Amino acid sequence: MAMKQTIIRAGLETLYFSGAYQMMRPFVAGVGAILTLHHVRPPRPELFQPNRLLEITPQFLDDVLIDLRRGELDLVSLDEMQRRLTDGGSRRRFVCITIDDGYRDTLQWAYPILKRHQAPFAVYIPTSFPDRVGELWWLAIEAVIARNARVSLLIDGQERGFECGTIADKRHLFDQLYGWVRSLKTEDELRRAVRDLSARYHVDIAAFCDELCMSWDELGRLAEDPLVTIGAHTVNHVMLAKVPEKSARSEMEMSRSVIEASLGVRPDHLSYPVGDPTSAGPREFRIAAELGFKTAVTTRPGVLFPEHREHLTALPRISLNGEHQQLRYVRVLVSGAATAVWNGFRRVNAA
Repeated sequence: MAMKQTIIRAGLETLYFSGAYQMMRPFVAGVGAILTLHHVRPPRPELFQPNRLLEITPQFLDDVLIDLRRGELDLVSLDEMQRRLTDGGSRRRFVCITIDDGYRDTLQWAYPILKRHQAPFAVYIPTSFPDRVGELWWLAIEAVIARNARVSLLIDGQERGFECGTIADKRHLFDQLYGWVRSLKTEDELRRAVRDLSARYHVDIAAFCDELCMSWDELGRLAEDPLVTIGAHTVNHVMLAKVPEKSARSEMEMSRSVIEASLGVRPDHLSYPVGDPTSAGPREFRIAAELGFKTAVTTRPGVLFPEHREHLTALPRISLNGEHQQLRYVRVLVSGAATAVWNGFRRVNAA
């Protein structure tokens, strides 16, 4: 993971300081971009933070919004984005801001900044989180490793033990275990593995929801603001490609129904949990369209092109990565240069 982040950072630096991103921009910028965030909160002092890529500071968010405005980009809602893609009438590039999972810091830190800038944004909610029964399994793995100097668990039918007394060992073990559970064929296998690990080391998975995620009342406060779009993010935050089609359809549909019953708002927009090709593919894109979602977003990196009007349930996004909190990186990413190289200059990746 550290090597991957280093390579990404080096690529962004090269595109920026060589000026290549500016030369490429007229050819690869497309019509707009969707940014994705998870946590917005002040930096934490802990040395072991393997999920730090999912969080940015309030100051960085403020700086990004100022920079986007200076770049003469329109900040628009998902409905406006969908209209522009469908109608193709606007010549100004735009940016949509989306926040996954409904963490409480969205209300505490992100919302006041976005409100001050009058920036529309969307929050995608897995309904099990405000219902307080969700499993933030990536945080459970982090907690087990953080609290112990040695960790044992059953991997592929064999008991395995790992030393993790140092920060370096902990980071390495997290990458190993995260990669292993992600490689499991089904969502049920992943959940069983993390539940077993958590039970062994007395980590309460459900407690993360109560501690970190907004309640329905808190979400209701956000939903009252016209700047805010509430989107669906399944019920249980499952990797949809790893469950049967009937379950995938139910996760999407029930999420929308629960949000409507709880907030009085029926979501027209969907975010696929995790959102990479192993988590959402053509089957999920088809189901989302059949269920009538106006748009659905992935985490496949890319900007938006006119051709995406034919793939509104397979839209790419650009992550504001906590490991890369530099405005120059955001400029390169929003220009479309970095993701064009990443995607082999393909405009649409919906396969």
